[in-house]
Amino acid sequence: MERDKSSMTALIAAFSRAYHDENDDPKIFSDTLAKELITDEEYRQIAGYMAGGIDFFAPEKKQELHEPAAALQWVVQNQLAPIPLSRARYCEDMLANAVMMGAKQYVMLGAGMDTFAYRNAGLLTQIHVFEVDHPNTQQFKQQKVAAAGWNKPEYLHEVPVDFAKDNLRDELVKAGFDLQQRTFFGWLGVSYYLTKEQNTSLFKTISSMAPQGSSIVFDYADDALFRSGSKRVQHMVAMAQASGEPMKSCYSCGELERALEEAGLLIYEHLSPAEIEERYFQNRRDDLHAFENISYVLAAVR
Repeated sequence: MERDKSSMTALIAAFSRAYHDENDDPKIFSDTLAKELITDEEYRQIAGYMAGGIDFFAPEKKQELHEPAAALQWVVQNQLAPIPLSRARYCEDMLANAVMMGAKQYVMLGAGMDTFAYRNAGLLTQIHVFEVDHPNTQQFKQQKVAAAGWNKPEYLHEVPVDFAKDNLRDELVKAGFDLQQRTFFGWLGVSYYLTKEQNTSLFKTISSMAPQGSSIVFDYADDALFRSGSKRVQHMVAMAQASGEPMKSCYSCGELERALEEAGLLIYEHLSPAEIEERYFQNRRDDLHAFENISYVLAAVR
């Protein structure tokens, strides 16, 4: 598949959600629409590529998992799906709480091919959803939505933003964002790839544009990331480096708390890998388990 990097990343994330919804039980996160954004040919190609990944991720299991379906299941459940599934579940769980507490806007930073607005059409009569992503990724998703025959919800706002040169606040306001309304922000799978200065800048932007009581969910890597003994964490770091998008930032709990406080945010909930495992992966009989060294945070604007 000849795709730009951002659209390929979005496709693979959609694939992991689609695979989980079709093959795993019980569900950690149910995305019944993800498969509709992927053509059959794309699905087969990604599945084949991931099954072949057993040579990299677990060469010692190659004989045991010689059937492509078994290799694919192992790679998806061990390496590909645990973080995207559990962080999406946590984010949408916390969004539901925020809406009950009066949030009227949901800003998805790096929306990719997320299907939230199409899975929750009824909720979009109560809140406005702003999908923020690079213009190329947004155009790619719009093509996929059109091919699926979906109608764009009235309260969905697509906000093309190149974070390298555009002002997030200005672009959101142009798209109809209300600076006076309590807002929930989802910022998933991004903080690791930015410098700490860039992360702090984003936190400050959010606290400056949203009123008190607004909140953000994000995931981050702890300060043991680069010396982790976990093979799959080592693989994640190595793949990011090889792709040209190296992981740059990791934090101790105290360091992150200080960075958020400096930006005007207060940690409301912090989920460690063990707590993520207990909340979303407990008593499973398959290979889906919380990723080591990755934590989730809910923070509120003070």
